[in-house]
Amino acid sequence: MSQLLKDKDLILRALEPSDLEWLYQIENDTSLWTVSDTYKPYSKEVLARYLENAHQDIYTAKQLRLVIEWSAQAIGLVDLFDFDPKHKRAYLGIVILGPYRSKGLAKRALSLMMVYAKGTLDCHQLVATMTEDNTESIGLFESAGFKRTGVRKDWVFEKGVYKSEYFYQRIL
Repeated sequence: MSQLLKDKDLILRALEPSDLEWLYQIENDTSLWTVSDTYKPYSKEVLARYLENAHQDIYTAKQLRLVIEWSAQAIGLVDLFDFDPKHKRAYLGIVILGPYRSKGLAKRALSLMMVYAKGTLDCHQLVATMTEDNTESIGLFESAGFKRTGVRKDWVFEKGVYKSEYFYQRIL
């Protein structure tokens, strides 16, 4: 039997209460804050409440966060957010922990999410944004068939410097 969100030894799965400590580490990793627009730490209590509500339907919550698991190890997260069923689109975000980068795992996770977005959610397109200096993400999304369709000049202010943000789309 095949699973929709599985590819060989990589699976996208729902968050579980047992992911609390792992999620706490990721959400409080300040090196990731620039890509997630986070400005303050999350408490375990806040994240525990988030996990309690993570079961909400994407049509209600307008977002879906899944754990990327490879060889039974949680290695990252992939998100659909700002889901708009009327216009059949959503934003797509991904984070892979450092030791698991540059192994093709992020591209596999994106492929699974694109199949899910089109086949299950009837999305027509996915959107991703990243700063001009995020070369890893730019390479990843371009290799997954996303096209740069816009630039927001001086959109992100970080450590005293303005950065432009690239806008990518993938028609499914």
